[in-house]
Amino acid sequence: MERFLSTWIVSAVALSVAAWLLGTHMAIGDPSESDATRIVAVLVVALVFTLVNSLVGPIIKVLSLPFIILTLGLALLVINALLLLLTERITDAFDVVFHIDGFWWAVLASIVISVSQSIVGAFVGSRD
Repeated sequence: MERFLSTWIVSAVALSVAAWLLGTHMAIGDPSESDATRIVAVLVVALVFTLVNSLVGPIIKVLSLPFIILTLGLALLVINALLLLLTERITDAFDVVFHIDGFWWAVLASIVISVSQSIVGAFVGSRD
């Protein structure tokens, strides 16, 4: 449970960094809403993102293993972008504002999220 919570928080920070860096191409929460409402939106998006990555991600990655090997891992960029777009669809069903401008912006966002997760995860994991 502690690991899930830390992954959720790290994902929230990484998604926030990606939304900040990508500007209008990736949005979480409505800018006209209060900060508290936007923080809740980030936490909901991060929760869905964490669940999608931990439940759907491994299945797709195992099924795509030959393509991942054939492309020397570049297929993982496509898979991560598609998982991010799936997160967008799911959060849309919950009426949470989460928008990415398209596939290539999702690819860029997934790269930013992966790097951010690695950096933040290093700090969270160093408290042992």
